[in-house]
Amino acid sequence: MHRFAYVGSDLQDMFGVDAQRIQQVTSLANAYFDSGNAKTTIVTLAATPDGVLVAAETVKDFQLQIGDQINLRLQSAKDQQYHIVSFHFLGIVREFPTAPKDSFLVANASYLAQQTGNPAAEVVLLRAKADAPTLAGIVRPLVANLPGVRVSDLEQTARTISSSLTAVDLRGLTLLELSFAVLLLVGASGLVLALGLTERRRSSAILSALGAKQGQIAAFFWSEGLLLNIGGGLAGLLLGLGLAQMLVKVLTGVFDPAPEGLSLPVGYLLVLLLAIALATASVVLLMRRLARQHVTEVLRDT
Repeated sequence: MHRFAYVGSDLQDMFGVDAQRIQQVTSLANAYFDSGNAKTTIVTLAATPDGVLVAAETVKDFQLQIGDQINLRLQSAKDQQYHIVSFHFLGIVREFPTAPKDSFLVANASYLAQQTGNPAAEVVLLRAKADAPTLAGIVRPLVANLPGVRVSDLEQTARTISSSLTAVDLRGLTLLELSFAVLLLVGASGLVLALGLTERRRSSAILSALGAKQGQIAAFFWSEGLLLNIGGGLAGLLLGLGLAQMLVKVLTGVFDPAPEGLSLPVGYLLVLLLAIALATASVVLLMRRLARQHVTEVLRDT
């Protein structure tokens, strides 16, 4: 249901929903609600017939607290006049399906119908196993004779939004950035490890002259490579998580809907670990081959 309600002297959009079934036809992100838990918020709304979710701006203006009674003015279908209807404040809503970006209210449709005497619903949300355009094609003939009825699907809406100048597809840019990160990591780790092991050629030659076996010398190479990669990997992981968390907080107001939290690209991380392992193994095997040179040649060269 789409209604209008006076909050003080401010006229706001008000939406009546079937809180028990709305999650069956649309996705509700946790970021939609200030509580951070969409399921709990909707369950609370369903259990409170006169409950209402209010936009953050309105909560701030009227200094509302959870459980406060709110008196809103709604238009009655009987006399077309606005009358005071009592609600109980349950929480803050940031966004909601079909709702505008600015201040709005969300309540139970049954309570709105009871208080206004108007059970009509202006928006119907549909979800099926068929893709969105196919489902829209099935519905359009069924409502073709109804005046004022318009059918739209998610793909059509996405195309409309993506035609604006502010719509950016980040997938290609992200793929390019991640590919560059893999190459940079492989080159940097391999170069640092190679330089470090090159400086130890003299040490390995001395150990070989003192009777150390090739396996013992190789253990030094492998241990240094593992220590460098594990230590650097942990430090980089902590730094990356901190930076990513900061970016999510900063960009919360930019994306619609806002991100709920960090997204870990497991496949990319596995590729990254494999690339590091191959680079480390290549450098260590190369240094082992160089360490087999005659001891006097190594000592003379270094």
